[in-house]
Amino acid sequence: MTACAPHPPDSGPPKRPPLDVADIFRAHGDAFAKRHVLTPDQWAVLRAITRCRTAVLGGHVDACTSCDYVDISYNSCRNRHCPKCQASAQARWVEERTHRMLPTPAFHVVLTLPGNLRALALANRETIFDLLFACATETLLELGRDPRFLGAQLGITSVLHTWTRELLFHPHIHAIVTSGGLSLDGQTWISGRPDFLFPVRVIGALFRGKFLARLRAAYDAGELRFDGAAAPLADAQFFRRRCDKLEESRWVVYAKPPFGGPEQVFRYLGRYTHRVGISNQRLIAFDQRGVTFWTRDTFTATIPPGEFVRRFLLHVLPKRFVKIRHHGLMAPGNVGTKLAAARRLLEGAPPAALPPTPARAASDFIELVVALAASAAEPRTCPRCRNGTLLQLPLPPTAGPPASPPDTS
Repeated sequence: MTACAPHPPDSGPPKRPPLDVADIFRAHGDAFAKRHVLTPDQWAVLRAITRCRTAVLGGHVDACTSCDYVDISYNSCRNRHCPKCQASAQARWVEERTHRMLPTPAFHVVLTLPGNLRALALANRETIFDLLFACATETLLELGRDPRFLGAQLGITSVLHTWTRELLFHPHIHAIVTSGGLSLDGQTWISGRPDFLFPVRVIGALFRGKFLARLRAAYDAGELRFDGAAAPLADAQFFRRRCDKLEESRWVVYAKPPFGGPEQVFRYLGRYTHRVGISNQRLIAFDQRGVTFWTRDTFTATIPPGEFVRRFLLHVLPKRFVKIRHHGLMAPGNVGTKLAAARRLLEGAPPAALPPTPARAASDFIELVVALAASAAEPRTCPRCRNGTLLQLPLPPTAGPPASPPDTS
């Protein structure tokens, strides 16, 4: 059971909490794996996070040439689900995306899978997640091309998230959508309204229709599995009734223009795209009561450690599944053609067309990473004696737990 309680308003989340998801995994991961059947992907994440920055992965030692100062650093697991390994991946990704930012405001649109389809999504992660991506982006691109709204091709970057703040399974797509687009003949930039993209009910209805049509087609083609809680949907009549009921319901769509310009978009993407289900900064306590972590505002949740492990592993994506995708002007095939044309047209627009944004807000993170990388290449002075130079020596990996699930056959 989840216990939620208000936290004193004067004590916000700690900036550098001593707790780590890996601490919980090391204490309870093996016991959880013995009681539950894990997929190979879940097992790989459990092992990677447990080993991250430990002697099992090896590392290096910095030793001073003048005094006895020694500092040991262990290698990271680099798993995309690890809370500690996203900063460098985030920095690389943001740097690669700088040339694709357009000097225009953008909207944030969230399209959510209905609750009574989550069991089916758990049994068919890749299929349902792909449907979510396809139907969400097709909906936005189609509405963008509609002359009643814009009559242009939009630029979209979409990200899959599968969690709530309580770590429950809740698949949804976050789409960053340009305000305006390239005319269908490719000759002009058509600006959108600064405070309005499309009616959310229209987005929701079109998204619902597209998704259910593809879901029915996947069912008829025998492409769906019906494991666990999804078993009742294997019955054709039950499946049809469920789809008919979903056809009559209003699907949750959220649209808001949170970004004033490209720098804000850039900063948001860098922080948001590489999130995992829960960061170490949200962990508060790990004791006899269970695992306590921040949910929203000043509220917390406390759950048993095994339940924490279960919820975390709910959000492990299939191997090689792409969770960040680009469409319309941002699609890889359009980078050198339509996206370049849109940038040329926008750069010729008067500066007043864009709201003011902080001059250096978007580049601070990149500059910091570059500076750190440059400093890492320079000889470093010993922080203790201030005279000697630190020599870096490799540390070979030590023996650790198996890299794959135990054979239970």
